[in-house]
Amino acid sequence: MNEQNKIAVLGGGSWATAIVKMLSENLETVGWYMRNEQAIEHIKENEHNPNYLRSAELNAEQLDLSSDINTTVANYDVLIFAIPSAFLMKEMEKLLISLNDKIIFSAIKGIVPETGLIIGEHFNQVHNIPLENIGVITGPCHAEEVAMERLSYLTIACQDETKASFVGTSLESWYIKTKISDDIIGTEYAAMLKNIYAIAAGIAHGLGYGDNFQSVLMSNAIREMKRFIKKVHKMKRNINNSAYLGDLLVTGYSIFSRNRQFGNMVGKGYTVKSAQIEMSMIAEGYYATESAFKIKENNGAKTPIIDTVYGILYKNKNPKKEFKKLADNLD
Repeated sequence: MNEQNKIAVLGGGSWATAIVKMLSENLETVGWYMRNEQAIEHIKENEHNPNYLRSAELNAEQLDLSSDINTTVANYDVLIFAIPSAFLMKEMEKLLISLNDKIIFSAIKGIVPETGLIIGEHFNQVHNIPLENIGVITGPCHAEEVAMERLSYLTIACQDETKASFVGTSLESWYIKTKISDDIIGTEYAAMLKNIYAIAAGIAHGLGYGDNFQSVLMSNAIREMKRFIKKVHKMKRNINNSAYLGDLLVTGYSIFSRNRQFGNMVGKGYTVKSAQIEMSMIAEGYYATESAFKIKENNGAKTPIIDTVYGILYKNKNPKKEFKKLADNLD
């Protein structure tokens, strides 16, 4: 890796906007694919995304904006995907050129519904990208706090330490600190699972449970996460590190967490569909819940929190009754 490697972001949402802002602190040019042509024109004229993170100031002269995914992929070496997992397959159907020799980093915190794979596994198995050319960007980090330039931390995971360091350095600034990891699978599963636990925290809040219960719920969640990840990818890792526990806590407690917000609405009596319609952003945890439940059915991990959220979201079970049963089994 060298300074000649060019980086592009694919996606038009809040997390994509935050990553573009971070990269703009260090790079002369940042590629940016988004499908919304009106948003592109607005950014060029007004230097902020009209739909997400409006407070994040962007220097339009630094941005190579395009609504053609093929143009962006052709012109850049390192591609950071920040497209919601539910829409990734649809976007990739537009791609007519090869991803061979591209370095793929995922900033997507979910599972591809059509394949049941986390993003790194999806690119490896479906698009034949070598594992050494795949990386993960994970938190704990909310896009909204990046926009406000509040001190935030990122973990960059890749089998190739040089590639992880290159991306990490490209994202660092006075308000962004990065560390690298070789646990690609574990950090990506953690990023997916924490959204499910944030939905659980939101449902609990919507039902009227207090801080005391929330602390027990999160304590059980990190242990459940450890059991789940150990089943799918056994290696030495410290589950208390910020990429796992830290990301779980910020997503479970923060007012910026869309998954917690989604769960809160369900706990207050919204149907799943009505909560999804009212929210302007995607709650990745909804799609992750079904995939995680299927995975744990195959590997036998004990996951009472995932089971509870799955029952409420996909089996139309009563949240109040389900959380009463869950509460009796937490410790």
